[in-house]
Amino acid sequence: MNRKQRINFSVEQKLEYAKLMVNEGYSNRQIREISGAGATAVSRWKRQYLAEINGQTPQGKKALTAEQQKIQALEKQLWRAKRDNEILKKAAAFFIRDNNSLS
Repeated sequence: MNRKQRINFSVEQKLEYAKLMVNEGYSNRQIREISGAGATAVSRWKRQYLAEINGQTPQGKKALTAEQQKIQALEKQLWRAKRDNEILKKAAAFFIRDNNSLS
């Protein structure tokens, strides 16, 4: 049984193919022929692009649109800041407790 070799596509390529389907009216079949991607991948790109232009940030995968990429970057930055804040709170509590025991 011959399996189709897996092709990795960049976020930019996925975005361009999704735009061709949504904005230019290309069919799923045409994009598969142009790109060499599988049917499910092409459908997923289109579905993700439509969700993103409707304001939904994808969870667990990289965003295609610049706006959603910015949102993901800001969410990651916020997560790191919260994590750092928790670490600092624990460290401060430790040092206060340690300092009180020395007195």
